[in-house]
Amino acid sequence: MLADVTVLELGQVLAGPYAGAILADLGATVIKIEKPDGGDDGRRMGAPFLNNDSLTFHEYNRGKRSVALDLKSPAGLAGLHELAAHADVLIHNLRPDVPRAIGIEPERFCEHHPRLIYCEISGFGHAGPLRLEPAFEPLIQAYSGIVSSNGDPSAPPSRLPISAVDMGTGMWTVIGVLTALREREKTGRGSVVRTSLLETALGWMSPRINAFVNEGVELRREPMSGHPGLVPYQSFASADGDLFVCVGNDRLFAKFCTLLEREAWITDPAYATNRARLIHRDELVGRIGEILAGRPRDYWLDRLRAAGVPCSPVNTVPDVVALEQFDALEMLSPFLDAGATRLMALPLTFDGARSHPRSVAPRLGADNAIVGAAGEREAIGSA
Repeated sequence: MLADVTVLELGQVLAGPYAGAILADLGATVIKIEKPDGGDDGRRMGAPFLNNDSLTFHEYNRGKRSVALDLKSPAGLAGLHELAAHADVLIHNLRPDVPRAIGIEPERFCEHHPRLIYCEISGFGHAGPLRLEPAFEPLIQAYSGIVSSNGDPSAPPSRLPISAVDMGTGMWTVIGVLTALREREKTGRGSVVRTSLLETALGWMSPRINAFVNEGVELRREPMSGHPGLVPYQSFASADGDLFVCVGNDRLFAKFCTLLEREAWITDPAYATNRARLIHRDELVGRIGEILAGRPRDYWLDRLRAAGVPCSPVNTVPDVVALEQFDALEMLSPFLDAGATRLMALPLTFDGARSHPRSVAPRLGADNAIVGAAGEREAIGSA
């Protein structure tokens, strides 16, 4: 769907490259600009996997082309301007002081390329005393309050084990790109889109920040994956494995009580409403835990599903990959040019069809011939 869009990506490791990968999967021509000496640091972020590059690099750079340019040299900078003259979008997550140092800050660069959509990804945002500070995923999780909000209260707080901030920032960048492209159709001019790891993290923290700002409430860390506003809404241990139960309203609680053979709880003033259950959370959760621990997990899952109470086994990654539901969604994409290599595709479809990655990540500088070509968009698109 984005076959007529050309993107230049000066991305390192994750947030910028993930934005580029999304656009590449959706059909855009994405040209990755890398430093000649080693390229993106993500190439070495892990053991060699394919073409001596890490699996992480292939994951976030599939379907792209690579041009190696020394942007600190006049020739390299001229090459970037040549490509930008025929591009629609530029994305970078360079260290905040670098664009100005090499002369590609948005104010100057967009004077030469007024139709270009210039996307700048930073660590702490474009304003404030930390605007020039570099950042990494765990630092931003710690700084934004995510770490202090995560984990069982009986244990130390912990970071999320996934790159939710980096990947989320890539997603917000793509939303900004698509919005700016739509606006350019009307105005004929590009715009400057700015995202940051901190703004993304603060966005994920919105419910907790809103509760504190508006109600003066600091939501506590919940034991056993609990929810601050719903009970029971968490994982429990059965006789042979963990399961997750989401009782999202009082109607579901009545069904839950019935299958547990605890009908008296339905009218018990301490449990009858969710607000009452929040007050008596620890007592109720303990009683439920004792009951569920007495039977195997499949016994409870079958009964919960039959009663219409939302539930799930707590699956491991091998469990997930073996699921029939996982297979049916066809999110794991093979590459014709890389043997048995398979990567996860984007989590969306169009008219029932999924956009799959088109190729594995490029070798460093594999598409240098693009620079100095005819200078036409067709030359970039067909290189």
